[in-house]
Amino acid sequence: MPSRPRRPAAAAATMAGAAEAAPSASPASRPKPKPTSPGERLGLRSDWDYALHLPLHYIDETRLTAIAALREGHAAVVQARVVLAEVAGGARKQLRVQVEDASGQLELRFFHFYANWPRQYATGQLLRIRGEPRAGLFGMEMVHPTCHVARPDEPMPDRLTPVYPAAAGISQAWLRKAIASARARLDVREWLPAALLAQRHLPDIASTLDMLHAPTPEVSLAALEDRSHLAWQRVKFDELLAQQLAQQQARAKRATLRAWPMAAQAGGQSLTRRLLDILPFTLTPDQQSCVAGIAADLGREQPMHRLLQGDVGSGKTVVAALAATQAIDAGFQCALMAPTDILASQHLRKLADWLAPLGVHVAWLSGAQTRRERAAALAAAASAAAQLVVGTHAVIQDKVRFARLGLAIVDEQHRFGVAQRLSLRAKGAQGTEVSDAANTGQPVREPHLLMMSATPIPRTLAMAVFGDLDVSTIAHLPPGRSPVQTRVFSDARRDAVIARVCELVAAGRQVYWVCPLVEESEVLDLRNAEATYAELQAALAGVGATGEGADTRVGLLHGRMPAAQKALVMADFASARLRLLVATTVIEVGVDVPAATLMVIEHAERFGLSQLHQLRGRVGRGAEASECLLLFSAPLSEMARARLQALRDSGDGFVLAQKDLELRGPGELLGQRQSGLPALRHADLRTDTELLEAARDAAIWLLRHDPPAAQQHLQRWLGGRLDWLAA
Repeated sequence: MPSRPRRPAAAAATMAGAAEAAPSASPASRPKPKPTSPGERLGLRSDWDYALHLPLHYIDETRLTAIAALREGHAAVVQARVVLAEVAGGARKQLRVQVEDASGQLELRFFHFYANWPRQYATGQLLRIRGEPRAGLFGMEMVHPTCHVARPDEPMPDRLTPVYPAAAGISQAWLRKAIASARARLDVREWLPAALLAQRHLPDIASTLDMLHAPTPEVSLAALEDRSHLAWQRVKFDELLAQQLAQQQARAKRATLRAWPMAAQAGGQSLTRRLLDILPFTLTPDQQSCVAGIAADLGREQPMHRLLQGDVGSGKTVVAALAATQAIDAGFQCALMAPTDILASQHLRKLADWLAPLGVHVAWLSGAQTRRERAAALAAAASAAAQLVVGTHAVIQDKVRFARLGLAIVDEQHRFGVAQRLSLRAKGAQGTEVSDAANTGQPVREPHLLMMSATPIPRTLAMAVFGDLDVSTIAHLPPGRSPVQTRVFSDARRDAVIARVCELVAAGRQVYWVCPLVEESEVLDLRNAEATYAELQAALAGVGATGEGADTRVGLLHGRMPAAQKALVMADFASARLRLLVATTVIEVGVDVPAATLMVIEHAERFGLSQLHQLRGRVGRGAEASECLLLFSAPLSEMARARLQALRDSGDGFVLAQKDLELRGPGELLGQRQSGLPALRHADLRTDTELLEAARDAAIWLLRHDPPAAQQHLQRWLGGRLDWLAA
């Protein structure tokens, strides 16, 4: 008798297709790939990984329901005898099995079955059947229920049946057996102090796992499945506690490292004072506070690890420039790394304008340089002739050496991987200081590290991700920034938007038009940048801008263009030789053209909220009134509608970042790969703020009063995944 119906044809075809897609038998010379277990496909390796692979929901198989009491749409277990089994239908055959108990009859339907199944459903056979009843032509029926031959005295299960997250080809039966086996081997000793658990009324770990993997029928299913049950609260607390312990340990470890102290120089001749004197603006109170905090850090022997965050256009670059002058004043070099050529070149231009007149040699490192240019930049960095080196990922290549790197600045830090940030820090372990340290037995000094982000980090996320860093925030924009009016348009009104573009260009204004793709996609019905470029060129033909010598040329900018060509296009737009720039998201950060007053974002529903805010921040950078027009294609999903409405209603990046966290979670703001943050499997930073704060307090207490328990807890939850803390 089959224990369950045959897998539907579609699923079988998927598995067969996967088998066909696999590489064919390889030659003897090709090494055979190691087999991957089902558990490894789910990321389960240790017994604790299995034990913490928790159910999505549960099936109640602990009680029998009379056939007459079945309710449509409510899964139930019945025990009944076979009355009839037959194959019916024409071209599409089906197996019909009629069963009955003392209260009535039920029909079972199988559309996918083996030829011998009808003989196995013998008349009078007692079956235990589980499925979801529905109304059929002849009364209640179940389609493809699970069933097995039952003994008259067979007891009912006394626990709910868990249903685990799985993947194609991994059965629930296999998972249940593997998890039960792993749990039997576990050391479930309680490492957390009883008083700590009692504060939050949390159960011990052994009963927590029993409750979540095998709950009793009287437990509230709703509380288990919405994760409000105390057992779930214990698991989420433990996960957040492990994260906070790791953060606190990272902070303690960094306290043992050494950097070269760079005390701020007093007097009017310091480079910092001279820069402040020539700036055409006065620092805001927020900027002054950030400068003071960074200056104090640079004066210490402990390496600075600080995040400088602020909204679009809040003035982070000048704060970084003042940090660089303090390092240069002390006789050290500074390196600034940005993720794109456009952003790095913008930094280069601005920093050189400020610092070159003060006698600072600013060097440029990029993958687009000629061999001669690159050799000159490398020599300048290695000899300390270059006091400030600005560049992209080229800054961290092996051939790049610094004589006295004292400060490393990483802009848009979430776009760099952990290894890349570590590589930049490692550049400090070069030059004469290294040999001096080796000769004296002193620890190698590493550079101070300042990371910058134009994506404001909500408080909860900052606590979880940057708990081991100091955070400086520029919360308010400098005076004189005009608010950007944001409006939302359906793609059906595209002609009206183009007309607005023509109107502004004719008035001598500059416009961005952002497209999400470079080439046509057969999957997504999106206009590409080239097609939009041609369309807008045609629309602007004959439109004359006011002012002598002005023209209406249209430029195209996307990530696949050579760096030199991108730089030329941006220079033309910055100098107003181009009036309209059609671009992909390469202009998301760093582009600063105060004369641009209109931003059109096509297919705005495809972008994340923070990304939309970053793009909008390219306008409103001067005194002129500015607009951002969001073009969308119907129908809009609820999430897309919420994003566009939030952007229309608020210009505050901190408010929007919190909304983005609520809508899509932390992965969209940071990303596990970029931040190095191990993904939370159970806790949710959007809803578990109170647990996170309690976990932070508990981590500090444990490390102070019970370090062995803290280490056991860390090992249980993170195991060998602690290397992400290094950056």
